[in-house]
Amino acid sequence: MAMSKNLVIVESPAKAHTIEKYLGSDFTVLASVGHIRKDTKVDKNTFDVTYEVDPGHKSIIADLKKAAKAADKIWLATDEDREGEAISWHLCEVLGLPKDTARITFHEITKPALEAAIKAPRIVDMNMVASQQARQTLDMLVGFDLSGVVRKKVPGAVSAGRVQSPALRLIVEREQAIEKFASKYTYKVSGDFGFSANLNHDFEDEEQTKAFLNKLVGAEYTVSAVETTPGERKPQPPFTTASMQIEANSKLGYSAKTTMQAAQALYQAGHITYHRTDSLNLSKQAIASISGYVEENYGKNYVKTRNFKTKTAGAQEAHEAIRPTHIETEVAGKNDYEKRLYALIRARALATQMADAKLEKTTVKISTPTEYIFEGKGEVITFDGFLKVYGRFKDSELPKVAVGDKLSASAIIAKQNYAKPPARYTEGSLVKKLEELGIGRPSTYATIMTAIQARGYVEKGESEGEERQVTEFKLENNQITEEKVTEKFGANKGKLLPTPIGELIAGFLVDHFKNIVDYKFTAMIEKDLDLVAEAKLDRVKMLRDFYSPFNDEVLASEGIERYNNARLLGHDPETGEAIYAKVGKNGGFIQLGENEKETGKKPRFAPLPKRKSVKTVTLEQALKQLALPQLPRALGKSKDGAEIIAAAGPFGPYLKAGKYNIPLKDFDPYTITLEEAEPLYEAKRDSYIADWGEIQIINGAYGPYVKGPGRRNFVRIPKDVDPKTVTKEQAEEYLANKPKKSTRRPAKRTRKTTKK
Repeated sequence: MAMSKNLVIVESPAKAHTIEKYLGSDFTVLASVGHIRKDTKVDKNTFDVTYEVDPGHKSIIADLKKAAKAADKIWLATDEDREGEAISWHLCEVLGLPKDTARITFHEITKPALEAAIKAPRIVDMNMVASQQARQTLDMLVGFDLSGVVRKKVPGAVSAGRVQSPALRLIVEREQAIEKFASKYTYKVSGDFGFSANLNHDFEDEEQTKAFLNKLVGAEYTVSAVETTPGERKPQPPFTTASMQIEANSKLGYSAKTTMQAAQALYQAGHITYHRTDSLNLSKQAIASISGYVEENYGKNYVKTRNFKTKTAGAQEAHEAIRPTHIETEVAGKNDYEKRLYALIRARALATQMADAKLEKTTVKISTPTEYIFEGKGEVITFDGFLKVYGRFKDSELPKVAVGDKLSASAIIAKQNYAKPPARYTEGSLVKKLEELGIGRPSTYATIMTAIQARGYVEKGESEGEERQVTEFKLENNQITEEKVTEKFGANKGKLLPTPIGELIAGFLVDHFKNIVDYKFTAMIEKDLDLVAEAKLDRVKMLRDFYSPFNDEVLASEGIERYNNARLLGHDPETGEAIYAKVGKNGGFIQLGENEKETGKKPRFAPLPKRKSVKTVTLEQALKQLALPQLPRALGKSKDGAEIIAAAGPFGPYLKAGKYNIPLKDFDPYTITLEEAEPLYEAKRDSYIADWGEIQIINGAYGPYVKGPGRRNFVRIPKDVDPKTVTKEQAEEYLANKPKKSTRRPAKRTRKTTKK
């Protein structure tokens, strides 16, 4: 195709496609497809970074160079944050573009925004680039040095990162607070007077509770006060990256990663403003268009224009909050994830320019023959305002009563109520905490969540909770009855739980690398990075001030003993041998007996009980674990004569059945029966359409494929081919002609060192 006069370079093909629609035939828009160079090493004295062209980008770079030569003018239109600025700089370096190449930024991909950007180009901001380089250098130095230390000193550790480590510490400390929490209870009393009312006093024990209820036998109740006060609710500010992740987690159940992927797609398609921002600002045009839409669709009395001020320190990653680009567009997005997130963003933006909700709050006080009173509270909406589009509200209207009215209670209930321990973090509440502490930036929250889980330091809970019995006293028809009722407690589904290895690493870092996991220190680094971006702090000085003391800690760690936190729980009543709780490379375990090196006798092992750590497991629980059958454990033979064995391996529990290994996801290898195992074996066996030893045809989760010898050697069978008809020769042909993936790095000959 003929190249147009103007070449615009962006990061993603999706963004390129949207921009090309608006700019017209004079503009060609190409994508760099993310970063085109990687930092491969850092000089620890000068902090010069060595970059290397990403092998997968060679053909993209060749196309960009060709297009750049043919164009009269080049525009760098990568994202408006520091990461985008750095990509623009790398493009200048690799494509050999002059320093005065036009750099344009915009908060949204719309025709007016693009036209305004083209009219006001600037050049690449080298201070922003220096700030991004400093962050990357810090993360690379800490990641490399600290990972080396934890791999040597902490069993099961694979790596440690600069910002992930304080996030892990938060989760571990919350778990420790829950473990230390002494679960006290009180008796809370409520009465049914045709409406529910709560007593203004809790009782400490059964005796006090029963004594109080006895005083109410045959009692008369009188309305002693009726208080009605107006109230109002204000809408929340528009979304920032953090508040969008928090709300999408709580309302839609999205992980931070899912939210960011959906938001990125919506931004690149031109539906929302830039999704990496900590600004609460809305443009004058946006406020006018949103309030105009509200007036037209809901009426003038629903309009209240507002602009929100950004409170976050150093909020400069972008200059507008997240909102739809066209408020009249009710549905946007190419799949359900995107559509639901768009609806949330749109409703939140609409609410910001809508009137407060007006409420009427009523409190009815009811006197008793004792010093205590019952209080009934009601709340009614008198004008819904912004609640018409955003938020939930349930009217709780009280019946009309007047002071002096006599009331009767159909039942008075006193229920044992346990105090709740601190709540575990969800991804949303952890993002909120990190933002409060000033740790991380809009672009990093999702990466932090993914990293701590991918490394096996944190996992999401799956328990719906345990059951316990609580006592309930009921006064009804002048009779007091006692009943035990069952309630659930301790549900952790979707909550972030540290694994034994995660707890161990956090403990090690707190003991030996205090600054790395110190919340104030990590927040201070973020402020320093902001100062680098504002040209108020030199990048090299900032890195040197950080790295010198950190490097001293790394060197000092050589003398630290291997950190295991092994705990002697007691001794086996039968053999007298010591019982330990320990952490190994595959997680926590119980050990009966001393190490083989010391005694020449192999100790016995069992896994830690679920939701128990080295610190919280008891001797009694450990003995129960040791009483479990030893793995591998023979279950018996299947109907076709295959021996089925339950075992545990480095990747978790599995069944060995004939020639197949079957991961055990929903069953415990210690308790699974032959009857439960057999259907798993049959399903696995039936998934093999053909088996010629080293070459097999398997029906997988994404359809049939050919598997060849070695790891990662497989190729999908085309959709128009019946896998049952494929011969061994055809399968070999598929493997020989499978598409080649560029995963290996070539010899490092395209290096270029740059100094800043």
